[in-house]
Amino acid sequence: MKLTVLIDNYVSTEGPDVRGEAGFSALLEDGGLRVLFDTGYSDLLLFNAGRLGISLDGLTHLVFSHGHLDHTYGFPPLARAHDLAAVRVIAHPRLCDRRFDEDGDIGTPFTRAELEARCRTTFSASPVALSDRLLYLGAIPRENDFEAREPIGQIACGDGYEPDFIPDDSALVYRRDDGLFIITGCSHSGICNILEHAKRVCGDRRIAGVLGGFHLFAPGERLDRTVAYLRAQNIPLFYPCHCVSLAAKIAMGAVLPVREVGAGLTLEL
Repeated sequence: MKLTVLIDNYVSTEGPDVRGEAGFSALLEDGGLRVLFDTGYSDLLLFNAGRLGISLDGLTHLVFSHGHLDHTYGFPPLARAHDLAAVRVIAHPRLCDRRFDEDGDIGTPFTRAELEARCRTTFSASPVALSDRLLYLGAIPRENDFEAREPIGQIACGDGYEPDFIPDDSALVYRRDDGLFIITGCSHSGICNILEHAKRVCGDRRIAGVLGGFHLFAPGERLDRTVAYLRAQNIPLFYPCHCVSLAAKIAMGAVLPVREVGAGLTLEL
C-alpha cells in the first residue's frame, strides 16, 4: 500500500513544495483501492494534491476519522472540483451531529442529508472492511483510565446538547504481513485504546506501525502512561503528526523510533 500525507500541520522536508495547515488528510492506494482519509481544513487538499501530481478523480472511498472542522472542511471544495457520486463514504453515525465550543461551530460544514446527496454513504459504529487488508475500526471502546476524559465543547443530543467526548472518533488499520499499521485522525478516543481495539478486531497483537494525530500536548500522567504503553508495543514505524505537541514528540522520541512526517510524505507500506 502507498500512503501519501496530503495535509498536516507541517510539511515534509523530503517532499516537493506543498503547504501545511492545522488539519489532516492522507491518500491510501492499494491495487484498485484509492481511499481518502479526512479532507483537512480548507481547499489546500486540492492545491497539495496538484503539487504532488496526484489526481483525486477515481477515488473509491472517503473515510472520516471524526466530525471536527479540521478534518472535514476540505470536503465542500473537493465536492465542487470532483464528481463524488461513485465514492463510498464511511463514517460513524454521529459524524454530522452539530458541535460547538466557546469559539462557535466546530463540526462538519455539511449535514448528513447533504453528504448522502453527493456520495454513497455507510454510517457504522462497527468495523467496516474496505478490502481484505484495510479496515475502518468503527467506534473505539474507551477502556483505560488515562485517555479521553475531557470533553471538547458540546454535541447535539436529542433536542439539546451534551458534553462532547467525540464518540465518532475512529481510525483505519492496514494488515501487513508483519502486523498492523494504524492510521489515525486525532485519536480523541486515545491512541492506546485504538491500538487495543485494532488488535481485537484483527486478531493480531503485532503493531507494525502508527501514523497520525494523538491529541497529546502537555506533559503529565496521560502523556507518561501513553509513552509507556507505546514503548511496550515495540513499534518499528512511528509517525506522530497533526495534533501532537513538540513536548509530546520529544517525550516519545526518547524511547520510541519517532520519524519525520508532514504534508508531502509518501510511504510504501
